[in-house]
Amino acid sequence: MASLHSPGVVIDSGPFETVHRWKRMPACDEFVGARRSKHTVVAYKDAIYVFGGDNGRKNMLNDVLRFDVKEESWGRAFTTGSPPAPRYHHSAVVHHGSMFIFGGYTGDIYSNSNLRNKNDLFEYKLSNGQWVEWNKFEGRLPPARSAHGAAIYEDKLWIFAGYDGNARLNDMWCVSLNGDSTSWEEVVQVGDHPPTSCNFPVAVAADNMYVFSGQSGARITNDLYQFNFKERRWRKITSDHILKGTPPPPQRRYGHIMVAHEHHLYVFGGAADSTLPNELHCYDIGDGTWSVVTPSTDSQSPSGRLFHAAAVIGDAMYIFGGTVDNNVRSSEMYRFQFSIYQPCTLKDDFGRFLLTSKFTDVDFLVGENREEISGHAAIIIARCRYLHQKIEKTKEILAAQNAGLGDVAQSDNQHFQVVLSEARPEAFQMVLWFIYTDKLDWRPEGFEEKNVDHLLLLMDVYRLAHEFSLIKLEYMCVHYIWVSVNHCNVLRVLQYANELQLDFIQPLMVQVVRRKQLTSGKQYQAEKMPEFDKSTMTSLAEDMELFLKSKTGCDTSDINLDLDGTLISAHKVILIARSKYFEGLFRSFAPESNTVVITIGEVIPSRQACDSLLRYIYFGAVSMPAEDS
Repeated sequence: MASLHSPGVVIDSGPFETVHRWKRMPACDEFVGARRSKHTVVAYKDAIYVFGGDNGRKNMLNDVLRFDVKEESWGRAFTTGSPPAPRYHHSAVVHHGSMFIFGGYTGDIYSNSNLRNKNDLFEYKLSNGQWVEWNKFEGRLPPARSAHGAAIYEDKLWIFAGYDGNARLNDMWCVSLNGDSTSWEEVVQVGDHPPTSCNFPVAVAADNMYVFSGQSGARITNDLYQFNFKERRWRKITSDHILKGTPPPPQRRYGHIMVAHEHHLYVFGGAADSTLPNELHCYDIGDGTWSVVTPSTDSQSPSGRLFHAAAVIGDAMYIFGGTVDNNVRSSEMYRFQFSIYQPCTLKDDFGRFLLTSKFTDVDFLVGENREEISGHAAIIIARCRYLHQKIEKTKEILAAQNAGLGDVAQSDNQHFQVVLSEARPEAFQMVLWFIYTDKLDWRPEGFEEKNVDHLLLLMDVYRLAHEFSLIKLEYMCVHYIWVSVNHCNVLRVLQYANELQLDFIQPLMVQVVRRKQLTSGKQYQAEKMPEFDKSTMTSLAEDMELFLKSKTGCDTSDINLDLDGTLISAHKVILIARSKYFEGLFRSFAPESNTVVITIGEVIPSRQACDSLLRYIYFGAVSMPAEDS
């Protein structure tokens, strides 16, 4: 028998904040500073600094407020020197102990005089409260603007887009803040850059700046753009949320905030098609996926708002002010606690495991040429009843020593072999990818994104999903086909649909033709996408949880975990896919009697702790008693 053990671990339990919790902090009293929107906030050490804005009473502001996050108290920041003129829709960034203010809209709103955009640059030294104007530049200056974006990268201030009083912009400028340059540089941008826009946020992560949505006139979208500072190149990020089985990007909007934290972007608020949503959206930069963050049950969530401002200190985001319902300015401060644990890697681990082709124990012979595609029986059985029945039929025939009969045969390496002669190999590979990852974003070689051949391939995937009773996969295929068919590919899609007898395609074809033929002034009743009962769709985690607890999981186990004489059933390939320890253990040798003894040093863990470990390995559960951690 092999032994699973771990050295002693010391856990430091520091102050604990509930993750994903919104907390209402003390509001800013009127005697300290006015309610406001269109202002800026920056974070420095343990404080939030607020500058400028609009108080809703036809007054622009130029005061500096300070919120101490430890004391949870407000105060007016000390200032000396000549401050910038009162303004709003300016930008503010922090660099080496100073806050830099650029541009914005100034003048007297009450008398409607001297209203103009600015291109001035001020420094506020946070250590002593001194204001200094940077006004000794040589050469061209950026055009005056407001509602623009600003970022710091490699000791430079970068300014992007905005509104110049007549038109929206999409130019970019930068200037060194180290005092080693006296001129602005207009940045030559390459790539797929955003349209002219204003009232959008920017966030910097690693070597990239991100821009999401904003006011772009008739061209307003919910696109996310990435600008690489080193290459000075833009890239429009496509989420492919349908193929990844993830939520779509947030609605298009303006006046929202976006911050970066630990390889994620967080978007909150703004005006989205005449509504003020208050969901917090999260973009995983590594995975390229959007999600909606579910607040903790004890949250004090902010209402929807626009033209608020946000900054990050440590593992928390602070949101201040903004315009709420009925055009009322807010003085509220909210704190949001980010997650500090790593995201679940269940899908990634299973996906990598499939691509390695290691430890496979079932071979599918697919198509007329019987192309061999290998997999892992336990994972496949957990997710697909149809393929489970095929594998069980194989076992029965092998047990009866009739390997050459029926749809199955026995291979030289004792793998189970299942024949799927009617399936298209590339389509079955994509079905397997879904089984392992809940996603459809893997593409066989030669099938490029947006290529019509890829669209036709997904129709084959749909046919297999229907045959295999994979309801969620059916829905993903239909959804993607529904949004991808257009006047350029409609005839090929319709022809292939007839060959595959996919009747749901035909109403869509009518819709596409009408959309092309009718003028913009005419209306027609658009066909609806076929409805699916989403309550019947199960996720990878849900199927793996059921498999761990079910009789099927127990009956198909091939390894026992010995916990002080109690044997717990498990599956080698699932343990290997999720644990480098088990991968090394099973690669080195086969445990005697297929049993592994579990200990932590000299200590035998509790059954509850072992169950918590298996729940994490099988379906990514991280909720457990503190002693199990």
